Amino acid sequence: MKPVLLLITCLICSVTYGQNYSQLVNDANEKYLEKEYKKSVELYKRAFAKEQKSRTDFYNAGCSAALTGDVTLALSWLNQAFSNGFVNIRHMKSDSDLNSLHKTQGWKSLVATMQAKVDQLEANYDKPLQAKLLAIYDDDQKDRQRIEEIGKKYGYNSKEVDKLWKTIAYKDSVNLLNVKAILDQYGWVGEDKVGPQANTTLFLVIQHADLATQQTYLPMMRKAVADKKAEPSALALLEDRVALGEKRRQTYGSQIGEDSTGTAYVLPLADPDNVDKRRAEVGLTPLAEYVKHWGIKWDVDDYKKQLPAIEKLEGIK
Repeated sequence: MKPVLLLITCLICSVTYGQNYSQLVNDANEKYLEKEYKKSVELYKRAFAKEQKSRTDFYNAGCSAALTGDVTLALSWLNQAFSNGFVNIRHMKSDSDLNSLHKTQGWKSLVATMQAKVDQLEANYDKPLQAKLLAIYDDDQKDRQRIEEIGKKYGYNSKEVDKLWKTIAYKDSVNLLNVKAILDQYGWVGEDKVGPQANTTLFLVIQHADLATQQTYLPMMRKAVADKKAEPSALALLEDRVALGEKRRQTYGSQIGEDSTGTAYVLPLADPDNVDKRRAEVGLTPLAEYVKHWGIKWDVDDYKKQLPAIEKLEGIK
């Protein structure tokens, strides 16, 4: 799945009908992650009854539909993703969620139509730069995507996981040199010059870099967002990383810590009462949904009580 990504049928109808678009999509994503694809599809249907403009949500909905075996609905949503600007054909063709569609005429037609659009867009691309960034993207993500698998098999504190992290660190150092050279020469190029996936590479590598590098390129990324060459949601994550690195409270709650017992918690956060308003402004999901991935139950009143102790633990005054 991903570029990103559902709730129950009759039992929760009275609840979900009162939910807004964002909540429905968040719940749909949860059901996808739990492999409850039919429930995911039902929630996407309810979400799209309220709003129809997100290319990523349509794409992810198409993945859920394909996994239920509903080819017609999956292709309908994928076509709507395309109509709303989704052109990451490289990702779509390699996404195993969509394997059930590959032999259908609808899939072949969509791929052909999308490829024609991509070819038109790529006529203005810097192809050598795009290829370089895509190679770095693959290098950045390949081993990170294995962490959970290796961790579950051998334990997250095992020598196997430790070895994998060392490999990631080495690759990060090499990738950072290449990305810094690109940023210093070209600035923050947009997807109109290298395509969406290649453009994402710049953020991925910088967010994995050391604090000094993040501080250096943060103003460039802020300008890129203003110029619509980078996503506000990605900038939010970098802003949070830099703030905590500078021993300040984060703004969007994107950064999670873990104590000695393995219990996760939201790292020091400014103005917790209004965090969801700030997150919505940059296209992030509500914090309660976001932190579920770490087993955290978000309660703003409890968090404010715990905050002084968290700040002391993290060295933030």
